[in-house]
Amino acid sequence: MHSSFSTMALTSLFLLVLLSSLHVLTAVARATPESDSLAGQANSISPKAYLVRYWNKQITNNLPMPPVLYFKASPLTAASAAIFAQLIAKGDMSNHLRSFCVEAELLCFLNSSNGIAATGTDALVYNTYTGTKTDDKNANRGTELGMFFRESMLKSGNVIPMPHLWDSMPRRSFLPRSISSKLPFSTSKLAELKQIFHFDENSTMEKIMARTLGLCEDAKIQGETKRCVASIEDMIDFATSILGHDIMVRSTEGTEGSKQEVLIGLIDRIEDAEVSKPIVACHQGLFPFMVYYCHSFQNTRVYEADILDLKSRTKINRAVAICHMDTSAWNSTHEAFIALGSGPGQIEVCHWIFGSGLVWTTVK
Repeated sequence: MHSSFSTMALTSLFLLVLLSSLHVLTAVARATPESDSLAGQANSISPKAYLVRYWNKQITNNLPMPPVLYFKASPLTAASAAIFAQLIAKGDMSNHLRSFCVEAELLCFLNSSNGIAATGTDALVYNTYTGTKTDDKNANRGTELGMFFRESMLKSGNVIPMPHLWDSMPRRSFLPRSISSKLPFSTSKLAELKQIFHFDENSTMEKIMARTLGLCEDAKIQGETKRCVASIEDMIDFATSILGHDIMVRSTEGTEGSKQEVLIGLIDRIEDAEVSKPIVACHQGLFPFMVYYCHSFQNTRVYEADILDLKSRTKINRAVAICHMDTSAWNSTHEAFIALGSGPGQIEVCHWIFGSGLVWTTVK
């Protein structure tokens, strides 16, 4: 009897160990990423913490993630991100849209008839540095003074009019890729987006979304590689696919000097952004969540310049400028040619990176 009891006990213990092993193996199998070795962590840590790990894995030069990127990351907790990702995957976001918009810091215009408070202001204008017009009223206002200039103006001691440098778009955050990848993002899916975010037919936001998606889907110009990114992970992937993994982000430090004459101080030409080498520039687009239009091109020069107060000659800003050395493929009606009195291929065109604009270059 004692032997029989021992045999039964051992058998039970064996089954218990086997079931425990199967449970562990199942959990591991579920957490194993299919295409991203960090994907399993995305459900267990916050989007910001995951993003820092993703940056450290993809960027090989030990530079920390710049604040300009980190502060745009999703504020969602790990639990909230997982819940919202599941709701979107199931097509069941409608009853949870208010909490999604508020917790994820999105730009949502929601009808009061839905019993949901609106976030944002439904009177926004979408513009891009490429000269796209938002409506007929803006078409004849002319280009802001200092928006475009010649490379010869970038010399220490020169006085130059500075355009506005502030970010005029409403505050929003990126979504983590675990969520953004589940949302439709094309003009053919605009009806689905309107349904998800409760946008009315022919509303301001519908037109803005259509314009942003249209810009993303426009044909690229000669020598350009482009992609619209809806997550910081996607932006990192695009930049590294063009430039490799030893790269950095450059941006204008602040808004000081906006809309006034300033003195150009110390200037650095970025040696790894020579005419023959590509760069990646990313410009913010208006959408319910943060979206950037990123494109890569050659025949450019990148500068960083100290911006000095005209009277005190003290440094008030550090600004990034891009000079496009080959404009032959640009539209003849581009605002730069109107402002500078020239045409495609006849001159180089420079402009400041302002607001939330980002430039990716290789590290020296």
